[in-house]
Amino acid sequence: MRLCAERLFAVCSPKLVFGRRRIAGVADVLKFPLIHLDSRSDWANWLRGVGIDDAGVIHGPVLNRASMVIDAAINGQGIALARTTLAAWDLINGRLVLPFPESLPVSKTYWIVCPKATAALPKIATFRDWLLAEAARDQRQLKRLAPQPNGRRTGAPIAQTL
Repeated sequence: MRLCAERLFAVCSPKLVFGRRRIAGVADVLKFPLIHLDSRSDWANWLRGVGIDDAGVIHGPVLNRASMVIDAAINGQGIALARTTLAAWDLINGRLVLPFPESLPVSKTYWIVCPKATAALPKIATFRDWLLAEAARDQRQLKRLAPQPNGRRTGAPIAQTL
């Protein structure tokens, strides 16, 4: 059973969205340091996916842990790419914002997996139900944060909007 849909989207500190060098659109990411995870290929692929020439992706630090990438974005060191489940807590709590709605689907996602022989056990079913309920709660909270091209918030979930 799939836990939730995953998207890859840009995140940054609220300071970057509301600061002097505001982010008005997706092309503005090239004005800021891009925070990379492991290589520069994710940003290159993401920019191509949203229709932007990726010539500017050579700038910004390359970090080797997703948590370091998220922390660097929270600290205002640039714009990072994040996955729904990895950034949800920081988005819900206002440490990160979504500067625009563009996103790409992620082929790898999280699943709840267990042998059929044990799936109906009360402790397994209780845990699975709790995990699904928590993921659904996060999605409900995230849907209020999803930006639209006109800058307004929407009722559509981030997983569908971005």
